[in-house]
Amino acid sequence: MNGYSFKNLKWSPLPLRVTLVLFVTIFGVYICYICMKQITVERTTLFATEKAESHCEIHDFSPEEILFVHFPQPKTYSRGECFCTPVRFFVILSMQRSGSGWFETLLNSHPNISSNGEIFSVRQRRDNVSSILRTLDTVYALDWFSSAAKNECVAAVGFKWMLNQGFLQHPKEILDYFNLKGVSVIFLFRRNLLRRLISVLANDYDRLAKQLNGTHKSHVHSKEEAEILARYKPTINTAVLLSNLGHVEKTVTDCLQLFSSTRHIILYYEDIINNHNALSHVQEFLGVPKRKLVSRQVKIHTRPPSEQVMNWENVFKMLNGTNLRLLVVPCLPSFRASS
Repeated sequence: MNGYSFKNLKWSPLPLRVTLVLFVTIFGVYICYICMKQITVERTTLFATEKAESHCEIHDFSPEEILFVHFPQPKTYSRGECFCTPVRFFVILSMQRSGSGWFETLLNSHPNISSNGEIFSVRQRRDNVSSILRTLDTVYALDWFSSAAKNECVAAVGFKWMLNQGFLQHPKEILDYFNLKGVSVIFLFRRNLLRRLISVLANDYDRLAKQLNGTHKSHVHSKEEAEILARYKPTINTAVLLSNLGHVEKTVTDCLQLFSSTRHIILYYEDIINNHNALSHVQEFLGVPKRKLVSRQVKIHTRPPSEQVMNWENVFKMLNGTNLRLLVVPCLPSFRASS
C-alpha cells in the first residue's frame, strides 16, 4: 500500500500536457497555413472553377484575362450553340448630355455587343445597395431583356450608368462588385463643359415645350429635327455658372479617382468624333471583333457657343480672365486604357 502511494507521488502529468499542447499548436499552425493558402488562390480559382463547371475551354486566355471572361448561364433561356461563347461585362459611366446615348447606339450596332441603356433611371432599382447589386446580377447573367439584348451569342454585355443615378452614393460596394465580378469600366465624359451645359438647358426646355409635334426628344435622327431643337437659345445664370462648372469637373475627377483600380478606359466625346481609331480601341477593350460602328443619331448643337447662348457676352465676361475658364475645356487625361 505504501509502495503504491509512493509511486503515485513520484509520477507527474506535466510531460503529457506539454506534448499535448505542442501537438495542438503544430496542428493549429498547419490548419492556418492551409486556410491562408486557399484564401490566396481563391480569387483566381473562383472564376476558373465556374468556367470548368460549364465545360468551356479557358486555355486560350492568359491568367490576367480569366477574371474578365465569363460564361453566363441564364435562368430564362438557353444559350444553345453559344453556350461557350465568352462574355465580357462592362459599364459606361457618364453624365447626361455627354454623348453617352450616341455612343451606346454605336456599340449596339455591333452584332456581339448589348448595351441596355440607363437601367438605373428607375428609382426602385437604386433604392439601396441590395437592389443595385441584384439588378447588376440580372444584367450580367444575361437575364435582362431590352431592345438592345442579343442574348444567346452576345460577347459583351453592359449598360450606361449616369453618375447621379445612385452610383456615387455607394462607391465602396460598387467598386468591390466591379473588381470581384470582373466588370470593365468605360468612362465617357465631355471636355467642353460649357457645351454640355447648353445641351442640358436646351433639353430641359424641350421637356416642357415639346417642340417636335408635341413630343419631347432627347435625341433626333434627322437634320430637320436637330435644326428645330437648336433654335432655342438658353439664358445662362452667370451668378452660379462657375460653381456649376466646378461641381461637374469635381464630380468627374472624384469618379476617376474612386474607380481607378478597375480595369477601365477613359474616353471623351470630342475625341471619339475626331479620332477615327477610338472606336477600334473600344472594341479591342471589350474583346470583340472589330467592325464599323454606325449611329442614326444627328448632332443637335453644331454652331459655336456664341451663337447658341442668349446672353453670351455676360457668359464670356464671367469665364474670361479667371482660372476657372479652363473648365470650358478641362485639362483632364486624354484617351487612355488601363488594366
